[in-house]
Amino acid sequence: MIKTLTIIIYVLSFITQPISAQLDFRVMSYNVENLFDTNDNPDKNDNDFLPTGNRHWTRGRYYHKLQQIAKVISAAGEWSTPALVGLCEVENDSVLIHLLNRTPLKMQHYHYCMTHGSDTRGINTALLYQRDKFGYIGHQEHPVIFTRKQHKHTRNILHVWGKVLTSDTLDIFVCHLPSRYGGEKESEADRFDAARTLRNLCDSLMQIRATPQLLIMGDFNDTPENSSITRILSAQPVSTAPDASSLYNLFADRRTLNFPGTHKYQGEWSQLDQIIVSGNLIDNDSRMYVIPESIRIFTPEFLFTKDKTWHGNRPARTYYGFKYEGGYSDHLPLITDFLLSLPIED
Repeated sequence: MIKTLTIIIYVLSFITQPISAQLDFRVMSYNVENLFDTNDNPDKNDNDFLPTGNRHWTRGRYYHKLQQIAKVISAAGEWSTPALVGLCEVENDSVLIHLLNRTPLKMQHYHYCMTHGSDTRGINTALLYQRDKFGYIGHQEHPVIFTRKQHKHTRNILHVWGKVLTSDTLDIFVCHLPSRYGGEKESEADRFDAARTLRNLCDSLMQIRATPQLLIMGDFNDTPENSSITRILSAQPVSTAPDASSLYNLFADRRTLNFPGTHKYQGEWSQLDQIIVSGNLIDNDSRMYVIPESIRIFTPEFLFTKDKTWHGNRPARTYYGFKYEGGYSDHLPLITDFLLSLPIED
């Protein structure tokens, strides 16, 4: 009799435990390499990407580029397209409207927000989001505060915030830090300033959010061990005991990555693209957290072509120099999945 009662009590206690559903939430970061339309913007240096420009950027090539980018985003989703897609090097609203309405992505019901910064070439950052997975609340763009070159023009940092299905607020930053043009060391101070601007924005949010959940993605033009990321932004490798106020670079440990980098220059691969999160997003006790085995560089065969100059393969680009290749981008995308735990109500 006692044994029977024990079993009944055990079963009842199991039944009364809160039941939750678990959903995947996929995030993608992708530098799409010069997604320009064919119209001249007299305020920007976009002359190369005009039908009469050096690259002979025709409407046919432009629409082919849109289809190629849509193909990558669709393939990255596997069974369903990513909930969030951070994009670098998009020119304006027109290219995003065309991308989301004149390609197969139209069926995915993406919405977008983007920066409209002062970059001399006219390239910006953007976020695509699916409204049934991310409840958009608002967005702002923040100019980089430079200490060395007061009049330097670069991409603004995009900050988007909204609710995920757990009802938690997710703060997203999409950034494209200043390039290495002129030399890695010579341009380093500019990336320091951009990283410092980003870190200050993160610190402000950590002060006002009860449970800060920060997601940072984009092209940093630096590798995970460079000082702009490790010292200025203070993004460290993933920890088994994360601190809520710290930042963690999901792509810092090369030993765990499936590929040597996202960008190839003179035969060498570099990890210039990053996805960085605050500590709560790698804490398994959170209602939203990273699935570690999902952290990867997206490397389907169609994104590559033979590297005839150096060795092996390289990303299949739209242009290789001034030669039109009709590929995708000079960068490879990043993918990370998060697990959302949703309580099931009776």
